[in-house]
Amino acid sequence: MCGIVGYVGPRVAQDFLLEGLRRLEYRGYDSAGTATLTSDNSIKVTKSVGRIATLAQEVAADPCDSGIGIGHTRWATHGAATKSNAHPHIGGENLLAMAHNGVIENFAELRTQLKQKGYTFNSETDTEVVAHLLADILKPKLEAQEKSGTKLTTQDAVAAIKEAMAQLRGTFGLAIIFREWPDSIFAARLGSPLVIGVGDGEHFLASDAQPLVGFTDRIVYLADNQVAIVNADTLQVSHRDAGVVAHDVKALNVESNQVDMGDFDHYMLKEIFEQPEALRNTMRGRLNEHDATAVFGGLNLTPQELRKVNRIVFTACGTSWHSSLFGEYLIEEVAQIPVEVEYASELRYRNPPMDEATLIFAITQSGETADTLAALREMKRKGHQTLAICNVVGSSIAQEATGGIYLHAGPEIGVASTKAYSSQCLSLILLALYLGRQRHLSYSRGRDMIEAIKQLPEKVETALKTNEAVRKIAEKYQKYDNFLYLGRHYNFPTALEGALKLKEISYIHAEGYPAAEMKHGPIALVDEKTPSVFVMPHGFIYEKVMSNLEEIKARGGPVIAIAAEGDERIAEVADDVIYIPKVAAYLQPIVAGIPLQLLSYHIAVLRGCDVDKPRNLAKSVTVE
Repeated sequence: MCGIVGYVGPRVAQDFLLEGLRRLEYRGYDSAGTATLTSDNSIKVTKSVGRIATLAQEVAADPCDSGIGIGHTRWATHGAATKSNAHPHIGGENLLAMAHNGVIENFAELRTQLKQKGYTFNSETDTEVVAHLLADILKPKLEAQEKSGTKLTTQDAVAAIKEAMAQLRGTFGLAIIFREWPDSIFAARLGSPLVIGVGDGEHFLASDAQPLVGFTDRIVYLADNQVAIVNADTLQVSHRDAGVVAHDVKALNVESNQVDMGDFDHYMLKEIFEQPEALRNTMRGRLNEHDATAVFGGLNLTPQELRKVNRIVFTACGTSWHSSLFGEYLIEEVAQIPVEVEYASELRYRNPPMDEATLIFAITQSGETADTLAALREMKRKGHQTLAICNVVGSSIAQEATGGIYLHAGPEIGVASTKAYSSQCLSLILLALYLGRQRHLSYSRGRDMIEAIKQLPEKVETALKTNEAVRKIAEKYQKYDNFLYLGRHYNFPTALEGALKLKEISYIHAEGYPAAEMKHGPIALVDEKTPSVFVMPHGFIYEKVMSNLEEIKARGGPVIAIAAEGDERIAEVADDVIYIPKVAAYLQPIVAGIPLQLLSYHIAVLRGCDVDKPRNLAKSVTVE
């Protein structure tokens, strides 16, 4: 969840470090810091608790014009959010500074060993343990250098880093600067992402590509167990168990306006309104009208291999789990393939029976979700075909899966997922069409689906016009502290997602249920202080949901309904109605999701919540 940045080159490093850390705020953090190498080869560390703005004030009060440095945003794991626990951490007697993402599982054991050797710890973190461990490995080499008069090289530093890596259990992305090598940043990763930006006479380092946009359009993705030496003019990558390896420089195809807020008050609102274009990008090139099917170039499985699949398992967390549940409903109906949805955090520790004809899909926005990555690796270890549905090119899950589907939704910076969710749902609709046409779905039904899908972005644009009406409803309900979200069939996952959005950004307790389940317990919660949000566009189950709604009204519960245009009946029963365009049932979760996202957004704003950076949450959950 934390963020790393680094810079080496002719610029003032702290300028990039602060800007890069601002762009990483979406990952979630509670403290931040920078470390730079000064002209006299000492290490200058500046830290603060709270937002980057506070760190910027600390830096401005005592600036450093060095052209090399690292920065970090920390989300407290080992130890509270304090200045002493903030990164970067010093190793040895000011020998090195280190920023670290991930969790070191054997830090307590290593800490005890290092204390016995006389090392003093100024923090409660696992990171300081790694910093002192690396210093301890380097110390005898530096003493030998002093006696012999020979100078250590950067390869000696790499050797020490590899030796330290071999002693660590857990995950890490490391950025290190050494007093001894003032022209180099060293980077190492295992399970926690790092990317290197390649410039002209300068290099950049970051946890993901966001901080690099506008600074460079060429990046290198570090793989697990790789170590990099990053200088202003050169980049060398080696593997922990081998020597120097070739690195691929890839294009960074993100425009700077994609990571700017533009004219919107929050990234979340901007991303809600970006959904029509995100959906167009997701479907672009993936509709084959001639054959009435979808087209995927990256599954890396032939139609013959896919026809042998007799079961699909989706593994995901949070919002991605909700889109997966929707995918289960649709694929089972359209393609007649049994589908199971597993929480990744559970699947990684379970041993469910899966035969060789089971296909695993990991679904994730960031491609770095720790539990989803671990579940994917466990399924790969067991020999299953593993595919991914992911938004971030070059992410860990994208690299480790044998194939998959990129969303192409564009950068999503707000912590609460909006456009990635709708693009996930659309990708699953396309996947259902593709698998269905390989099996029992008729040509005419396939053409009907394609025509409906093509109209989806315009339908979403129409749904976005509810923004002002939703804001007025939010004003009415902003002070309520409990909500119920109810839907059936495809819109049960929609209800779950709507409830999650409200919880995430407004801190209001909200629960999603299948509408018929109200009678099996939750109806006990209904009173005049507990609004119920019904997701009930027209469909074959409309009358059933209407009966559930009337049960709520009979018990005095306020009702907000998401209904299809032209539904006059609902207005006679519900307290408030938000109308959305009529679409096919399987497109309703995307279109109905728009007013649910707007409702949570406006309620959160009215309650004074930090919409883009909700408390205790992070965009990319990289620790278990």
